[in-house]
Amino acid sequence: MAILSALATEVFIPVAAVVGIAFAVVQWVLVSQVKLSPAAAASGGSKNGGYGDSLIEEEEGLNDHNVVVKCAEIQNAISEGATSFLFTEYQYVGIFMAIFAVVIFLFLGSVEGFSTKSQPCTYSKDKYCKPALFTALFSTVSFLLGAITSLVSGFLGMKIATYANARTTLEARKGVGKAFITAFRSGAVMGFLLASSGLVVLYITINVFKLYYGDDWEGLFESITGYGLGGSSMALFGRVGGGIYTKAADVGADLVGKVERNIPEDDPRNPAVIADNVGDNVGDIAGMGSDLFGSYAESSCAALVVASISSFGINHDFTGMCYPLLVSSVGIIVCLITTLFATDIFEVKAVKEIEPALKKQLIISTALMTVGIAIISWLALPAKFTIFNFGVQKDVTNWGLFFCVAIGLWAGLIIGFVTEYYTSNAYSPVQDVADSCRTGAATNVIFGLALGYKSVIIPIFAIAVSIYVSFSIAAMYGIAVAALGMLSTIATGLAIDAYGPISDNAGGIAEMAGMSHRIRERTDALDAAGNTTAAIGKGFAIGSAALVSLALFGAFVSRAGVQVVDVLSPKVFIGLIVGAMLPYWFSAMTMKSVGSAALKMVEEVRRQFNTIPGLMEGTAKPDYATCVKISTDASIKEMIPPGALVMLTPLIVGTLFGVETLSGVLAGALVSGVQIAISASNTGGAWDNAKKYIEAGASEHARTLGPKGSDCHKAAVIGDTIGDPLKDTSGPSLNILIKLMAVESLVFAPFFATHGGLLFKYL
Repeated sequence: MAILSALATEVFIPVAAVVGIAFAVVQWVLVSQVKLSPAAAASGGSKNGGYGDSLIEEEEGLNDHNVVVKCAEIQNAISEGATSFLFTEYQYVGIFMAIFAVVIFLFLGSVEGFSTKSQPCTYSKDKYCKPALFTALFSTVSFLLGAITSLVSGFLGMKIATYANARTTLEARKGVGKAFITAFRSGAVMGFLLASSGLVVLYITINVFKLYYGDDWEGLFESITGYGLGGSSMALFGRVGGGIYTKAADVGADLVGKVERNIPEDDPRNPAVIADNVGDNVGDIAGMGSDLFGSYAESSCAALVVASISSFGINHDFTGMCYPLLVSSVGIIVCLITTLFATDIFEVKAVKEIEPALKKQLIISTALMTVGIAIISWLALPAKFTIFNFGVQKDVTNWGLFFCVAIGLWAGLIIGFVTEYYTSNAYSPVQDVADSCRTGAATNVIFGLALGYKSVIIPIFAIAVSIYVSFSIAAMYGIAVAALGMLSTIATGLAIDAYGPISDNAGGIAEMAGMSHRIRERTDALDAAGNTTAAIGKGFAIGSAALVSLALFGAFVSRAGVQVVDVLSPKVFIGLIVGAMLPYWFSAMTMKSVGSAALKMVEEVRRQFNTIPGLMEGTAKPDYATCVKISTDASIKEMIPPGALVMLTPLIVGTLFGVETLSGVLAGALVSGVQIAISASNTGGAWDNAKKYIEAGASEHARTLGPKGSDCHKAAVIGDTIGDPLKDTSGPSLNILIKLMAVESLVFAPFFATHGGLLFKYL
């Protein structure tokens, strides 16, 4: 038996979640102390750490009330635009949620003909489990809970980001360290809120469902898989819709403003700048928050489903069953300690310290988490237990399972650092891309594509080693907990990720408010580091998606009763080849959507420059609202076809062709989707930072390529514009595609196993 009692487990998990939420509230209170009213800002400047020196105040504009008022106005415009878009998006998504909930209930309820009688269990035929009708009902409820939690997570993240962006700008007047702490604390609010709320909702759901299911672990965790499906389906629409919104505005603003009109990025004369800043919040914050919440929910559900048919489930060992939730609980405590290193222990004093401070967060959290996993594995797991792997028993030790979680955790760190190497302008790959701009946009595009393809190699080996080792030790349960290990430091990962768009917005607000060049340099430095960390966050999301999908795939194959997936079988092979094609189809849809939305934006921005007298001279105001409306309308309309492709594929394939063909589709989509996602994200990130490398002119080499407005810089802007939909729309959405298809197949597995393969039955 485990050392940790069931009572201690029942107390520790919710307490860890509550501590995480309390920490998020404390960070928010600290951020809110930066005032956005002129009187408060002026009085506050003299108290804070010796910044009352009047000379510094005059030089940096600390006493300029107009600047504070302008910052507040711009922040309100961004916040209103983001809130309006998300409410519009959620109305459409709400309709989908209601329809899909009915589909889940009808499909799963029909497995036993809507019978209310107990049925023989899937894995233990001598025992009786709860009726399929009630499993259908509970699956529907958990789907709705997962969907709502995902939407709330994204919305709260967006609200926090729009609350913090102008405050980061104002703090940049006092120094880069103050601005860094404000942006990072704001990111931490989102990270801890999302990790803690995801854990506590899942834990409460399990305990409520347990009142009905009792000792029927199998039925309980089969119904819980709906939670992961709800989280990921909302993440798909959030990522695709937000990605199309932000990139339509970004591409439109860059092509007309920077390339044609030769005005700076985020210049207030550009009609698309507010839409661009709104897009950062709805795509990179709300969409990304929902995405990582989906990954967390699915990896937890996959581990719980596989564990429910192990010796934990048979012996009704509550502590052992809750091991995946205990790992996440320890992760929240570890991330809390790690965050204090960035905000209170190591102070950032110079621009060059920003990126190392963020990298330290990853290293410290990984090192501490390794110790945390070792302790919880020793306390919560019996010394030896049995996992059932496709009907074959496998004996596992608690230290074996510790290695599975740890290898996932460290593989995540490796993927993060490889991503950083290929996307940061501190290293040669991005500098080579920047250098290629000497001969124009064509060579820049060629070098960027090559970099993206090459950046896939090491992450794939890291994922492959994780899969082999964790499967060898603990079969599919090993892979599920390895995915959980990669996501165990999700609070820190999200804090680092959310920091990027907050810094990007802060730079935009500084430019629009007419603040000094020195402040813009500080916000640009924060943003450049944020660009790299955003790429690291996407690397984590893609790596964990690969492991989560494989664990869900294993659970699906087991639940659907497929003994072996034979690649040489024609039923499987046709699925495999179609599945490998799906990420290309999906990417084509999302990129074309960005292109058509950007086309409308470019035409509108050109129209305003050509028809509004005094706009270029700065004497007239642009019509920001029309550009915001173009992005909103285009993204809502364009997110539906890619979403439908992902959601309908498993249903159509499973119903018409059966579980064998569907297993081929899932395997094919997983294998090709991971490669395209990594290369697309890294190519886009490299092009973006190559442009920033030329703009910053920090080294002798960079100065030979600049300045802004030179032919070399224009070539870099074109590369960055091409990369925008790759890194912020198609790439990050692909990891949701592979996870979502796998979890949807698992939820509907009982239906496909009973009624699937209609075409093959009648051919």
